[in-house]
Parts: sequence; C-alpha cells; structure tokens
Amino acid sequence: MPRLRRLEAWLDYAAEMGATGLALGPIFAASTHGYDTIDHLRIDPRLGDDADFDALVAAARARGLRLLLDGVFNHVGRDFPAFAEVLRLGPEAPRAHWFRLSWPRGPGAEPDYACFEGHRQLVALNHDEPEVATYVEGVMTHWLARGADGWRLDAAYAVPPAFWARILPRVRATHPEAYLVGEVIHGDYAGFVAESGLDAVTQYELWKAIWSALNDRNLYELAHALERHNGFLDRFVPLTFVGNHDVTRIASRLANPRHLGAALAVLFTCGGVPAIYAGDEQGFVGIKEERAGGDDAIRPEFPATPAELPAEGWPLYRLHRELAGLRRAHPWLHRARIRIDHLANRQMVACPQADGQGLLLALNLDDAPAALPAPRGRAVEAGDGQVIDPGAAGARVLVPPHAWAVLSFA
Repeated sequence: MPRLRRLEAWLDYAAEMGATGLALGPIFAASTHGYDTIDHLRIDPRLGDDADFDALVAAARARGLRLLLDGVFNHVGRDFPAFAEVLRLGPEAPRAHWFRLSWPRGPGAEPDYACFEGHRQLVALNHDEPEVATYVEGVMTHWLARGADGWRLDAAYAVPPAFWARILPRVRATHPEAYLVGEVIHGDYAGFVAESGLDAVTQYELWKAIWSALNDRNLYELAHALERHNGFLDRFVPLTFVGNHDVTRIASRLANPRHLGAALAVLFTCGGVPAIYAGDEQGFVGIKEERAGGDDAIRPEFPATPAELPAEGWPLYRLHRELAGLRRAHPWLHRARIRIDHLANRQMVACPQADGQGLLLALNLDDAPAALPAPRGRAVEAGDGQVIDPGAAGARVLVPPHAWAVLSFA
C-alpha cells in the first residue's frame, strides 16, 4: 500500500484525540530523505501518486482535519533539474542564475555553490532571482489548489524575509485562508513575522523553557519565557510545541517522567497553535544525535494501525485528548496571555486569560504536596488537585507531588 494511503488508518485516531489538522513531512519527489527535492510538483513515488494525495485530502476533510504541507524552498537536491543543468552545461546553463555559484576552477569544473548549513547535497536557491520567486509561488498555489490548507516553510530563517514578503501576498490573493508558518529557531520572531508576512513562526524559546525549567525545577525560567510569549502574542500567534521531528522526544528529554503532564498542561493552556509530534501522544522515546542517521531514533516507522500500539501508551493519549477537549471548551486560549500569580522554584500558579475569561494552572514540582493560592478557584477541570474553600478569595488548591491542576474560577 502506498505510504500516503497508510495515513488514512490513523485519521480517526488523530481526530478522536482532538487534532484539527495533519502536518506532513516533505512529500515531493526527492533523492533521499525528502529535503533534497528534485520535483516540487510530483509526489515522491515512494509515497504514492496524485491519486493517493487526493484520497488523503478527501479522507482528512471527511474528519474535519486540515492538511499542512512541508515546503522546502530554501534549497533543493543536487539532482534538481536546474542544478543538474549547471553540472552538465556549466555557466551557460539556462537557469544557472537560480543558484549562488562561483567558478574558481574554471567553467569546465564543478562550481562552488551556497548550500544549507554545510550540507553539499542541499543546494541553496538564489532568493534574489525573480524566477525563483515565481517558481516557489507556483508550487505553493498548485498544492493549495489541489486541497492543501497551508504550508510549513522549512528553514524559513535561512531565506531572506523579503523573499517571503514578495510571494506570500500573491499566494494569499488566490488562497486567502491558507495558513503559512515558518520554521524559525532563534532570533527576532515578531520582527521576522512582520517582515515576511507569515502568519506565525515556530516557538522554540518556549519549547526549550518548558523542558529545561521542569528538569531544573526552576519555574522562574518558565515564567520568564511565558512573559516573552505574551509579547509575541501582541504581534502574532506562534506555533507552539513540546516536540517535533528535529528534536529529542519530550519523553526522553524530561529527567522526571512525572513532569510530562505538566509540560502538556503548559502547552495546552498558553496562547498559540499547539502542535503534537506524532508518537509523543503515546510516550514514544528517542534521542536526536548530531551524526549521519541521527534522526532515526526520533522518526520511527509506525505500525499499520493504532490498534497495534503498545498498551502502555494509551493513558498518555487520553491525557492529550482531555487537554485538547479543555482547549476546545475554552477557544479563547488561542490568544490567551499568562499572568503569573504565584512563583517559586518548584511551584507556580499561572492565569491564562483573554476576552474576560480565565483559568488557573497550578504546578508543583516538589517531592511533597503543596497548598497553592488559587483566588476564587472553583473546581479542577483537568489534572490532579483538591480545591480548599472553593470560590473564596482565599481559596487554595492542594496539588500532589510532581503534579499539576487546571482550575476554573468564579
């Protein structure tokens, strides 16, 4: 069965968990791992064909799931036809200007060329060239017209923001509802969004602060990151996560597995578009290594159907479903700012709030129970805790060791 078709067996699983979309890795014809594209307009034959893509779109839409494609537009593979022409014809190749080339050994030898982070198999495009902009725009609109709902722009940080600013308005002219998010690891997130015209970028600052603060039991680090996150929300709504295909699995990253629920509680109660990396909802483990094949452990092959998953992962799946349900019950969380009401190294009470509504999130990373202030706290909506004197100005919540609770308040 084509690999794209195999995804259909997982769509009910994703929808029942509370997901609203499916983000794919690269699906276009490539030489090896997908990020060395050779034809952006053809489905990689290892995955299927156009009919398989159309079937996936239809099956996803039948379940209310949107489809986000992975757009690798910073670089291409060495077998990309325009670059193959360069290797064959030299400086006279018709599309040599699509790349940043130099010919120190003369026109009869292979040129030097800009590449992605030192990887010679990934040839960087020349984003100052109008023909490259036209090409990328055409690829994006082609697949949006075929049923995709948006693009994750791979290595967006390596592309000049002005390039995106040139092409995205033209993409939106025909597909105004498309969601366009860029992979940006560090730097000025808000400035990049403003200059590029993207809807969002990946919120790596918060990702790092969540697991680092939990590991060090230093919630001041998390509070600082949440305050910065509030500032980002004044400008755009970031894509938030505790795991993705480029980092060590959250279940492996956390020093104490009892803190996994706390990481998820933060993710699902702060403003943003929370994304779950496939397998994290089952507690998959895997450590990323900086070597050839170093991503293999974090990108395992899945079984044919969810029924073949080990039994021990399902309680965590149900926790994801519970927190996704909490978020759907409070849609204002999409743009919620966090107010910190109580803070110590190992305890925090935070109040996500927007549109005149709010919740309380209580974290206790200590080895003993903690009675934390929860003014007007009324009832526990998720997690583990007991409200003392519910609804009163002096209400508290008793949170067990290494636990968390989300509370409604009067």
